Amino acid sequence: MSLQKSGRGTKSSKPSKPSKPAKKGGGRNAAPGARQVYVQTAKNDVFTYLLAVSLGAIFIGVIFLVLILNRYEFKTKVAWTAPAASTAPLLS
Repeated sequence: MSLQKSGRGTKSSKPSKPSKPAKKGGGRNAAPGARQVYVQTAKNDVFTYLLAVSLGAIFIGVIFLVLILNRYEFKTKVAWTAPAASTAPLLS
């Protein structure tokens, strides 16, 4: 855990040390005697990568769907027309 500081982007081969809490009084904007908030840094795991792979598969599937529909001259433009007026009474 760290005090609002991400450990990403470090190129260190050494194992990371646990972060030390800030001195009493905090950072630049902290009120005197205020408690510090520890924020756990986000870590990517295998499920994050699976989410990215599935998103890519959906995009590829949509592209192939559009290519197949274009083979059959599928029109993607939709023209809205008002429904025809009916002469039969609706629930009387």
